[in-house]
Amino acid sequence: MYGSDPDKRTQKVLSKARPFSSEDLKDEKAQVFHLGTLLDDDFDIEVIKDLSKRGKVSVDIQGYLREVKGEEVCQVDYPLKEAAMPYIDILKANEIEMKVLTGETSARKAAEKIAGWGCREVILTLGHRGSLILSDGKFYEIPSYRTSKIVDATGCGDTYMAGYLYARSRGYDISAAGKFASALCAIKLGRKGPSIASESDVREITGQH
Repeated sequence: MYGSDPDKRTQKVLSKARPFSSEDLKDEKAQVFHLGTLLDDDFDIEVIKDLSKRGKVSVDIQGYLREVKGEEVCQVDYPLKEAAMPYIDILKANEIEMKVLTGETSARKAAEKIAGWGCREVILTLGHRGSLILSDGKFYEIPSYRTSKIVDATGCGDTYMAGYLYARSRGYDISAAGKFASALCAIKLGRKGPSIASESDVREITGQH
């Protein structure tokens, strides 16, 4: 449920699926495994460790910071964060999640703390202020791109990560991949449902060639 600020929402959970296990994923092969968590028990730490032996692990931290009480979704810290981070290559958090996870209100300090726990690439999405990426001690400030209207904000984090991981797999550097992902989010915001766009659509927004 969204109010006047599309960067903020409340949620209700009416039912839960069974968590994934290492056994469920034992035959999966990939260069990158992205865990788009919704709730804290979707993928336990043993799944993360197992997948890290077979490829890079990318994690959207959102689900690990959610606890369901009745039908309400409450923000909580992830107690195994320091144990899990060395097995996570890429971690994405939004501005609210970074505060819950690290206690920091500064995006740069939050990113440095997460990297200090062992995560190799930290992505912090900051709503209309763009995003910040920290990799190998270097910060990359990624702009947000304007959209003519906001139609549907649901799934912007997923859209960002899909765009980022796709761009990286195509050989884009970190800065270019972040801009690609940000532009894809701008396209998604102006449309209902999932974003459907071509690379040329994105390049038209970013000016990249």
